Amino acid sequence: MKSDDLSSIAITTAPAGMSEVEWQLRVDLAACYRLFHHFRMTDLIYNHISARVPGPDQHFLINPYGLMYEEVTASSLVKVDVQGKVIHDPLGMGVNPGGFTIHSAVHMARHDVQCVMHTHTAATIAVATMECGLLGLTQHAMRFMDRIAYHRYDGIFFTDEERQRLKQGLGDKMVMLLRNHGTLVCGRSVGEAFDTMYYLERACQSQVTLMSCGQALVHPSPEAAQQVALAFESPKRQGGDKTWPAMLRLVQREYPDYCR
Repeated sequence: MKSDDLSSIAITTAPAGMSEVEWQLRVDLAACYRLFHHFRMTDLIYNHISARVPGPDQHFLINPYGLMYEEVTASSLVKVDVQGKVIHDPLGMGVNPGGFTIHSAVHMARHDVQCVMHTHTAATIAVATMECGLLGLTQHAMRFMDRIAYHRYDGIFFTDEERQRLKQGLGDKMVMLLRNHGTLVCGRSVGEAFDTMYYLERACQSQVTLMSCGQALVHPSPEAAQQVALAFESPKRQGGDKTWPAMLRLVQREYPDYCR
């Protein structure tokens, strides 16, 4: 099998009444939940990853409220609209209202985004709480230079006002650090969003480690940081296209029930 041949990955077909496009999106999203579990980027049953279902209905998929990430499957994902109305909930578990607030805000405002991720990892919370935010200390971090939005923490709210603040804060960026809270990452596909979140997590882990050492740090030049960021945005970058197929192979090996 070629490294990018996914014919052995999609081992199930769409249920009756569901398009192949939606089913493949469900398979990708379920795989992503398993990857978050695998790389320890979860917060028990909390946090959420959503994906917009292609089409005019403005529906998106999100995890059932109460499942661990290692339990999420393609068929268990809940379909909701941007107003929070549940369209299809096979387990009857509903969705996290905080997840609806955050994800609907982005999906309503950014039609270029298919996937939205929200995490509370120790490293990202730490960096989001630092006044300096993410510093361009490492190559992983330089990827995000001048490409991160910051959202002020005012408490826990599930309101239209909070959705408006999230939309305004994110603007046209794909990454936002939520002060004292965690992260928000967007992608034009599930695979792209995962790639961004994984390396944001690595960048934050490195910064926390470096700043705990008590040693003088070498700061790369702003020009070097911009060159790295542009290299990651280049259409000629091949790594991004190769990462997701590799991740699907990992999930297929370790968590083969994800696509049921």
